[in-house]
Amino acid sequence: MTSILSTTTPLLLRPSKRAVIGRIIHPYHHQFFQSNTSSRGARRNMSSFSFAGPRKLSDVMKTELLEGKSKSEVSDIWMTYHEEKEDMLGMVISGKEGETILKRASQCPFFIQPIFRDDGYFVLLSQFQSPSHFLLAYLEDYKMDPNRAQPLLTFSVFDDLSQVLDVSLIRCDVINKGINGGEGWKVAANTLDSYRREEEYEKVKEFNLTPDKFDFDDYISCQNRKWRDGGGE
Repeated sequence: MTSILSTTTPLLLRPSKRAVIGRIIHPYHHQFFQSNTSSRGARRNMSSFSFAGPRKLSDVMKTELLEGKSKSEVSDIWMTYHEEKEDMLGMVISGKEGETILKRASQCPFFIQPIFRDDGYFVLLSQFQSPSHFLLAYLEDYKMDPNRAQPLLTFSVFDDLSQVLDVSLIRCDVINKGINGGEGWKVAANTLDSYRREEEYEKVKEFNLTPDKFDFDDYISCQNRKWRDGGGE
């Protein structure tokens, strides 16, 4: 099954009556980086979601060359490298934030993130895969067949340096051309916010643990305001 976002016209939704959605869930410095880290051509046709990006920090960076580097130097290397890459985005957060996000995501692995456009919005479902990966697929694809839904973007939270340098490195791969880089950045940033910010994590817990209480329309309204204000910036 091909995602509707493989076309140039995604299905855009408009605000409707209050909905409960939780029931859809069932039981500059190239010397530091590895070559061939593109998500293109990676195997993604597996049962449930499958991960398309690098699985370990060492798949992206030559981590042995980071010894003696400061937090700011590592952050600069990471961000500068990803500025040059098409459909690959880099972010940096604190080590503690990264550890919190991974711990919470392992407890509440599913959530949703809307993408807003002029005429409406569509919704992605995120799924966390241990130890550090998030995969986001078109919600309607997942509802039709979870085993065949394909990720439109993926990102990883690498916390390898969290204890030493208090830094976690985020790598996001935008796989489907139906989503542009700016949208991919907002979705990844908003997903991270959902797990690191206390008030937003309450919604994640509702979605996973008490889905009947999850107010879809209220959540979409809040995310719409955040999106228009710049997303996770």
